[in-house]
Amino acid sequence: MTEIDFYTHVEDRQRVTCQLVLKACASQMRVLVLLSDEDQVDRFDAYLWSFQPQSFVPHCRLEHPLAAQTPVLLTCREDLAVPHDELLVNLRNTPPQGFARFRRLLEVVSTAEADRLAARERFRFYRDGGYPLRTHQLGAKPAGGTAA
Repeated sequence: MTEIDFYTHVEDRQRVTCQLVLKACASQMRVLVLLSDEDQVDRFDAYLWSFQPQSFVPHCRLEHPLAAQTPVLLTCREDLAVPHDELLVNLRNTPPQGFARFRRLLEVVSTAEADRLAARERFRFYRDGGYPLRTHQLGAKPAGGTAA
């Protein structure tokens, strides 16, 4: 069964996601990062190139001919075949289709109210499905806020 980790109260979602991807790569894990749209894929791709200049993160789009040999794949499409089932990082506001085929799923939740509310819905969805859930609070809770 897919293990699901929520990383909450994140100030810089892109930076934290890159850190998690880098950590997964260091552990020899293969990663699929699911983003909302092509613009977000472009921004995340560019960010991976500049995130830590001394640490190259081999990545490409899921549609690329070298996807089967590349440890980190980026996409905004859920209808494509994925060459691995190790780790899925979801940066969308909804549970990804086919997430249950992955060993692990990471959800990175910013401090933005809309992101937190969507994350609560995803958390309930996974919990109601009986998936094992872990929450890691990375930043301070917003004033008057509740846990995401």
